[in-house]
Amino acid sequence: MRDGANIKTILDSFSFSFKRGRIYTIIGPSGAGKSSLLRLLNRLDEPTDGEILFGGKNIREYSPCSLRCLVGYLFQTPYLFPKTVRDNFLYADSKLPSGTVERLAEQVQIPSSMIDRDIETLSIGEKQRVALARLLVTNPEVVLLDEPTSALDPSYTESIENLVKNIISHRTLTVIMVTHHPEQALRMGGETILMVAGRLVESGPCERVIKDPQTEEGHLYKAKRLK
Repeated sequence: MRDGANIKTILDSFSFSFKRGRIYTIIGPSGAGKSSLLRLLNRLDEPTDGEILFGGKNIREYSPCSLRCLVGYLFQTPYLFPKTVRDNFLYADSKLPSGTVERLAEQVQIPSSMIDRDIETLSIGEKQRVALARLLVTNPEVVLLDEPTSALDPSYTESIENLVKNIISHRTLTVIMVTHHPEQALRMGGETILMVAGRLVESGPCERVIKDPQTEEGHLYKAKRLK
């Protein structure tokens, strides 16, 4: 990845295959390259070497817009467009069939009374639900979650986690979620990737990677994070 005229290595020899319909959590210390990996998967950044394949094709063969419909991205802080909740859904697809807005809202536990409210009247937790529902409008195959609960009150954290797990159970989605909290990764289940200094140092079932790491880096991370 370029930093001005220089090239700074953020991810180094990272190789991994994500399987359809599974949930992956990515953990590691700050600066490990977790969010940078997500940005590459969504073409928010471009790799300076190597390639990323999706559906058997290099993701550079997709236009950024078409790729982002298939590989959705939910940021730490919800970014919504002006006007109402309904307007945000229609921005993603202006030709949504009748009743779809209401069904999507129900899926992420947005009450019907909120659909035509101005987004500026919503709490940050409610905005994150709207952002998640808007992402689902395009029927993505992959959902990238970049610390989706870090800006929320603790009372909303478990709610968002449960929503994500419920969505996975109703759709054949691959979910790749960055978290700074191994406890959250354990609640989400699935598989976990441990990154350190831009490298994948360990991966496998969540419980094993976090509670019984097989590498020195894994033991160091466990000692610092799980006290």
